[in-house]
Amino acid sequence: MEHNFKSGFIAIIGRPNVGKSTFMNRVIGQKIAIMSDKAQTTRNKIQGVLTQDDAQMVFIDTPGIHKPKHRLGDFMVKIAENTLNEVDAILFMINANEGYGKGDQYILDRLEKVKRPVFLIINKIDLIHPDELFSLIEQYKDKHEFEEIIPISALQGNNVAHLLDVLKEHLPAGPQYYPDDQVTDHPERFIIGELIREKVLQLTREEIPHSIAVVIENIEKRDSNAIFIQATIVTERKTQKGILIGKQGSMLKTIGKNARRDIEALLGTKVYLELWIKVQKDWRNKQNQLREYGFRNDEY
Repeated sequence: MEHNFKSGFIAIIGRPNVGKSTFMNRVIGQKIAIMSDKAQTTRNKIQGVLTQDDAQMVFIDTPGIHKPKHRLGDFMVKIAENTLNEVDAILFMINANEGYGKGDQYILDRLEKVKRPVFLIINKIDLIHPDELFSLIEQYKDKHEFEEIIPISALQGNNVAHLLDVLKEHLPAGPQYYPDDQVTDHPERFIIGELIREKVLQLTREEIPHSIAVVIENIEKRDSNAIFIQATIVTERKTQKGILIGKQGSMLKTIGKNARRDIEALLGTKVYLELWIKVQKDWRNKQNQLREYGFRNDEY
């Protein structure tokens, strides 16, 4: 490896639903971050690792910084704020289609305390007329000392390569943290849980809020060409359990079928997926249950 190899950690922050996960998936080229048009879907730091000949960028997709409404919310905001002081660069992503909002100000206030280069990334430019971009840039440029303002479309890929080049220039010389072929530092167990949760959110739309967690109970290789996975979908209310099961189990079957397709693509092997539903009243406010469902934070 050459001595001028660069590497570093880059946090992606922004209000919910600005396209952070779409951006991660575009850059890494694999489906690793859960994608849903419901706000607040990413709960943990999903790291995507992009390794090039002369650099390695480790992206941290923070949970959206927002005003917490419950214990789980506190946990998510805490992770996001801690992350900002540990990285080499910060991408503050906004949605071109929505423009400046109160939620942005909340994030900008937090960025004032951070001594790291912040890039303003205007995402979803495919949804607006090019002329609207200038007024958007005007609106934001004095709100923070941004290192640079870069408009992109994560969905279509516009200007993403340029953004990566700019980031690379700002990274320090450093080691390769992860092997060439590793794209995320999360164990497969975590990603499998996220893929199942994504399907629940996509298929149930408004009926099931974010009050669900997916617990992977068991993953085992039963023979050389198949993996057997058992997972429990935890919800807060009995009515939600009914919706998730659906008429004669139809909803649960569809969730399972769609999740299995993505999990097979991830693992590159045949998968048998068994799903259960469990009602756990008010789990989001119970500390020990949050821990049991994988929301751990040493400083929390």
